[in-house]
Amino acid sequence: MPQPAPPALDPIMQLGLGFWGSKTLLSAIELGVFTELGKGPAEGNELSRRLGLHDRSWRDFFDALVSLGMLNRDGTTYSNTPDTAFFLDRAKPSYAGGILEMANARLYPFWGSLTQGLKTGQPQNEIKTGNNLFEVLYSDSERLRLFLSGMTGLSTGAAMAIAKKFPWSEYKSFIDVGAAQGAVPVQVALAHKHLKGGNFDLPQVGPIFDDYVAGFGLSDRLTFYPGDFFKDSLPKADVYIMGHILHDWDLNEKKQLIAKVYGALPAGGALIVYEAIIDDDRRKSAFGLLMSLNMLIETPGGFDFTGADCSGWMREAGFKSTRVEHLVGPDSMVMGIK
Repeated sequence: MPQPAPPALDPIMQLGLGFWGSKTLLSAIELGVFTELGKGPAEGNELSRRLGLHDRSWRDFFDALVSLGMLNRDGTTYSNTPDTAFFLDRAKPSYAGGILEMANARLYPFWGSLTQGLKTGQPQNEIKTGNNLFEVLYSDSERLRLFLSGMTGLSTGAAMAIAKKFPWSEYKSFIDVGAAQGAVPVQVALAHKHLKGGNFDLPQVGPIFDDYVAGFGLSDRLTFYPGDFFKDSLPKADVYIMGHILHDWDLNEKKQLIAKVYGALPAGGALIVYEAIIDDDRRKSAFGLLMSLNMLIETPGGFDFTGADCSGWMREAGFKSTRVEHLVGPDSMVMGIK
């Protein structure tokens, strides 16, 4: 009879002190380590000088990044890994660090109050000082640009998968409701030349969206539509997309938005909801469940959900068929057909 494995402390300690590695990476992004190394490998002393680091700190800092798989080292010369070179060099169009910049600037300190949020059910962000999250984000152009860039970093992989996995040949137009900088509209339009689409978002987003779209040469096919999706009518389209939108809102608001989309769609039209969808048994999707805790910290009533939850809300609104399909990483999409 095999003996049971002895209790293991290592996984507990690694998880409990996981913020050490997380903050090391976030500080590296903030300091521009990966962008600086994007110019070429550098000796530790020289890299430290360029970044303005103290003599006491740089060796442990850089070697910690090596041990975490974020940097390579040859002797005393440091360089990016293929992954960090591609995703964390701000000088490259593939830069996906915006969401991590936002995590460093905003979410990291707010998560220090998670226990209070668990006890009170109240947000732990700017709302604690009497401000509305979205009013704070949208009131400052640089802060908004950082937030929207973060959404692009979070959504680009899913955007490419949506462009590939959804049957776009059956449709002619789409609107991404709350498309932020425009990651999904751009990827869909690049992959399907027959489509015209756009972004329905708050007016402050317009110039940022237009700049991003222009960078891909898609200004003739992707249009910005200003508005509030709770107050204003949706622009007409065959397909509506909501990505990382529904989880911001409470259950009644989620159902209200789904019903609004249903009412605007033509027969045969589709709604795509993509999020870090939680598995139906709520046992495996750690990212989705942690994202839902992030919604506790960030919003008065938001939460993430399972594919079965979202399918049920869609059918309640009148959609005749629904389907859940994995996209990439933690993200999946729930599709409803009117």
